[in-house]
Formats: sequence, C-alpha cells, structure tokens
Amino acid sequence: MSHMDRRRFLQLAGAGVAGATIFPQILAEALAIPAARRSGTIHDVEHVVILMQENRSFDHYFGTMPGVRGFGDRFTVPQSGGRTVWEQRNLAGQVIRPYHLDSSAGNAQRVSGTPHGWADSVPAWNKGRFGRWPTFKENQSMGYYREAELPFQFALANAFTICDAYHCAYHGNTNPNRLFMFTGWNDPHGTGGGPRLYNDNDDLGPSGEGFTWTTYAERLEAAGVSWKVYQDMDDNFTDNSLEGFRNFRLAWENRESEPNNPLLLKGLSTTMKAGSFDGLRNDVLAGHLPQVSYVVAPAGYSEHTGPSSPVQGGWFIQEVLRALIADPEVWSKTVLLVMFDENDGFFDHVPPPAAPSLLAAGQITGAKAGASTADDSGERYATNANSRDPTFVGSSFGPGPRVPMTIVSPWSRGGWVNSQAFDHTSIIRFLEARFGVAEPNITPYRRAFMGDLTSCFNFANPNDEAFPALPYGTREQADALRQAQEQLPQIAAPTGDAGMLPRQEPGVRYSRALPYELHVEPLRGTLGLELFFSNTGSAGAVFHVCNQNDLDGVPHRYAVEPGKQLSHRWTPGLSGNHDLWVLGPNGFHRHFRNAGDLSSAASPEIRVCYDIANGDISLKLRNDGTAACSFRVVANAYRNDGPWSFKVEAGQEIEHFWGLADSGAWYDLSVTVDEDASFLRRVAGRVETGRHSVSDPAMSTI
Repeated sequence: MSHMDRRRFLQLAGAGVAGATIFPQILAEALAIPAARRSGTIHDVEHVVILMQENRSFDHYFGTMPGVRGFGDRFTVPQSGGRTVWEQRNLAGQVIRPYHLDSSAGNAQRVSGTPHGWADSVPAWNKGRFGRWPTFKENQSMGYYREAELPFQFALANAFTICDAYHCAYHGNTNPNRLFMFTGWNDPHGTGGGPRLYNDNDDLGPSGEGFTWTTYAERLEAAGVSWKVYQDMDDNFTDNSLEGFRNFRLAWENRESEPNNPLLLKGLSTTMKAGSFDGLRNDVLAGHLPQVSYVVAPAGYSEHTGPSSPVQGGWFIQEVLRALIADPEVWSKTVLLVMFDENDGFFDHVPPPAAPSLLAAGQITGAKAGASTADDSGERYATNANSRDPTFVGSSFGPGPRVPMTIVSPWSRGGWVNSQAFDHTSIIRFLEARFGVAEPNITPYRRAFMGDLTSCFNFANPNDEAFPALPYGTREQADALRQAQEQLPQIAAPTGDAGMLPRQEPGVRYSRALPYELHVEPLRGTLGLELFFSNTGSAGAVFHVCNQNDLDGVPHRYAVEPGKQLSHRWTPGLSGNHDLWVLGPNGFHRHFRNAGDLSSAASPEIRVCYDIANGDISLKLRNDGTAACSFRVVANAYRNDGPWSFKVEAGQEIEHFWGLADSGAWYDLSVTVDEDASFLRRVAGRVETGRHSVSDPAMSTI
C-alpha cells in the first residue's frame, strides 16, 4: 500500500468493499485455493480461459459499485447548456438521466435491448462529445442495475479483480468486437475481407466468402500452444467468430475427408453441450485443459438482452468457475477472464481512448482534433470494395465504451480494482506475454495505449495478500427468476426533472499500481494558450481536451507514448478567454482557465511535480510578470486544511509540497491569484509510486 495502513484503508472504505462480505460457496472455494507459485512470474500461469459475454456497459452493471469509476466520478465530459454527462437528450429533446432497473418494481432482468450497430454507435459517441445517447440508443440505454439485480457479478468482482477502464474494441456490434478478441483487429485496410462493421459473416458459410487474415488460434496452433473453443455448435449464438474465416470454413466443408483437422476439432466442434459443463470439467479432471481456452455461452445464458438476462449469465459464469476448480491443482495455475463483447446501447460515461477524430466529416484523411505519437492510420474507417456503409467515412473504429472485465485467478484475489486502459486486444497481449506468440494484426496505436492486463496480477507473492472476509444456486432458480421478471412491465425511463441523479455506494477498494506518470504544462503567450502533453511513465496514455468555450466543437485527443510529448495552441475566441478541461486515465484532470490577453502586470503560472518516492506532490508557482502576485491554493478533496497563500515577486518562482499519505496519494488542488480573477488552474489525480494504493476516496462524495 502507498503510505497507508489497514486502519486508514478501513476508515476510507466505510461500508464499501472492506466490510464483511459473504460470498457464495463457489467463490469461497475458489478463494481458498492458493496460487501455484514457482517462478513468481507470469510463467506460473499454465491455463488462460476466456469467457466473453454479451452486450453490457460498465456503468449499466457496476456504476453503483464502491471503489470503481462509476456514477460518483467528479471529472466527466462537460456538456453544452450547463448539463452534466448524466443528463442525456433523447430524440424528443427530453433529458434522460441514468435510472435504476429495479427488479422489485418491474421487469429489470428482461429490459428491452437497444440499437447497437456502427451506424448508431458512432453518432451516439459523437467523436467524444456524448450528450445525445438516447437519441440514437433509446431511453432504456440509461438504465442501470444495483447489486440486488447482479448478486453474483458483484460477488465475483468483490472476491477477485475488476477493471474499470476496460473498453470494448469497436463502436458497434458483437462480431466486429469479437474479431478484435480472436484476431487483434477487424482488417481496417480491407486486405482480407474487412473492414467489418456489422454482424455479417459471423457464422459458417461458403469458404470462398470467408475472411482471409490469420486468426490468433492459428498462430497458437503453429507455435504448438494448445487451444480449444468450448461451445455447443448447435447453440453458440454465432459468437464464435472463427466461423467466419476461410480456413475454418474449409475445415468444416472437408470435415468428412479430414476429420482430424485441428481447426475443425478445436474450433468448430461441440465440446460442451448447452446447459452442461461436462466437456470443460472432464478436461480439467483429466489434466487436458488447454493452455488457451475460449468459452462461448449458449444464447440463453449469454447475458444478451434478447434471449438472456443477467441472472442467467451469472449462473453460467458460476458454473464455468465450478468446472475449473473441480481440480484445485489445475485452478492453482489458471486465469479466467470474464468480459463483455460490447455495450449493446447502454450508456457509459468515460470517454474512450480512441484515436483523434478528424475535424471534417466524410474524409479519409485530413486535419485531426488532436494528435498521436503512435501510428493511428489503422484506426479509422476508409471505404473500399468491401465496405457497405460510407456514411461515417473517417470515423474512428474505437476503442469504444467501457464494458465489465473481471480477472478471476489465484493471482488476482482480494476485491481489487485495476484502472489501466485496456480493450479486447489486451487479451491477446496477455497471451503474448505468457506464451510468446506474437500477433502482428494489433495496430501500433492499440499496442501503445492499451495495456496487456499484467498489471492486474500479483505474481510475485500471490498467497500473502489480505483478502476480504469470507447464491446463485441452481440453473432452475436463475431461469425461474428470469421467467418471473418477464411477466412484469418494462421500467420506464423518467424524463426531465423526474429523474434523479444516480448514487454510487461509498467506499474504496484496494487498487493496483498503474504505469502512468503524466504531465500537462501550460504556456501563455500573445498567440494563445499552449498546452504541452508529456509522458514520463512506462505506458502510453490518451489525454482528452474539451474547450468549454466551444462544447459543440470536436474534443481533442492527444495520445502520448512514454518518453514523448505533444503540444497544441488554443487561440482566444471572441470572449478572449481560455477554458480547457483535460481528462486522462484514472481520474487525471487538469483545468486551465484565464483571460486570453496578457494585460495584467502579474503573469502567474504553475507547474506540477511528483515526488515519486514518497507519493507526494508539489506545485511550482511562477510569476513571469512585472509586479508581484498572490497565489491562493485550495484543496477540493482529501484534506481539511488550507487554504494556502503565497506571494511571488516578479520574475520569481517558489515551490511548495503537499503530503498525500492519508489519501493514498490522491490530490485535488485549485490555484487562483488575487490580481487576475480569470486565472484558475485545477490539478487532480493520483501520484503513481509503483506501489499499490486505494481507489479514489472522493469518488462517491458528490
């Protein structure tokens, strides 16, 4: 922990995850199995099991959970007209706020689905503006659950590790997103049958119409790494994207003459009948669990809003885990990744770390709203002979909205949160890190700015960490609840002032150390305000910049790799003022507001410095003017002391340190000056020390 003992953690946690948690028996059994520690590295992992469910966003499932970046987030994308991101407009112009899908009041488990294709997802995201989600996704897109509706999903996250910055890979449907998971991309340049925008070509068809690029399963096969898809070929909800590839379709067409083709046996065979987990369990008990396994749920247990429900999906995840722990020795060497392919149309408030948008619509190339130090040419849609939708030419493919990801393993026990940016390509990156099989399809942009999941684990001493204190029950119970819910009416979305803002439960979680060390430095000049974005951490990061004087304009994104820098100058508008709102990963925030002219004799500016060794922060207060100025610093959260006043003479600079031991290295300070009422600098975030800490203690205080 970062300068924080257990007593302080419990004080911050309140009634949150640190309190006593009674887990379903299956989770208690899984938690009791220690990791098989041999090398103390990722190479202790012998099996990776990937279970990708259907169509839920992070806020929709976990926005109320304590200690994650949910409805209590204090730094969100600003909206025009004085609205917040929680106040979205529908087609009729009504304000729709997030509302509780309360299973005691109506049909919550069987809430109607929403549009969730490329053609409605791109305008709902709106290049990062948000604001009109229900316009394109319908009112129920703002519905969310609490723990009462998702008891197993919450218990699983509280027992293991949840990722609150995991994004789907693509703004759109299931199959394009699953292509990123199975192959690393959607063939953006159209050389192998892509780019894929919709769910077409997602099941078995003529081999001549199949995709021709190489899947990661084929790369594993060539490298001698064992793999298998656990599924029922008669009921896999077209969620096995391998069925769309030419080589797999050829194997299917030749199944009688070549019955031992590994692509057929491992990728296109019924290995786990719907409703039965014997195929998976038997492989576990026989010592035949592959090194890499993909589990595909039948439609009724996929958690998709059409044929399934959260309670049924929870039961399916429970039974996959039950099969894996059937042999504790196997489980001691296994990682289970549980995530969702896309968000359906359900709202999520965190801006995706997508490549910078093009300023002009309908162009393949052109001026960008921002910049990237990594090649982002594979991140935008360009028309070609295979394309079927020219409407959004030049739009960024993704990453898209956040979706839930839970890391279930002996190396990730304890109710942790990890806030590094990930997407579906991160799954392949994790497999690369463990098995050494490279995937060249992953674009340079994704490699630079999406992590490889390794920060979610404690491989060094997994059996020494403190865990929370130690139902779903049967399939019949889950099915019965779904059927009972079907008899109730849909829960209507409140409109206008009738809707209340959602409340996130208070509390913090243990939080993994992150590889970020980010800086945004301002420089005021006669031509405007220039911001310098730099990265002295070990992982790339994306900065989002909204101009609060032009909230209808396109938000800028600056994607900066480690050791690199980007800059941009904003010229004063008609008001002569600057008002720039910057968002980064894990609550990183900067706010720069001041008059556009330099008429004041005082010329104040600040610089943020990190004391990495101690987890503290300092501000350098600088006066480049010709007269003294008086700085005032106020803590907006985490501490009760202050304010602090500093007089800085012309041409001088002073530095002041703030200790962050009591907040887990979190800070939030605002700086003003007496001589210039327009001047404001706000800095917030967490100092990353390389040591684990806690989630944002101020998350649920609004």
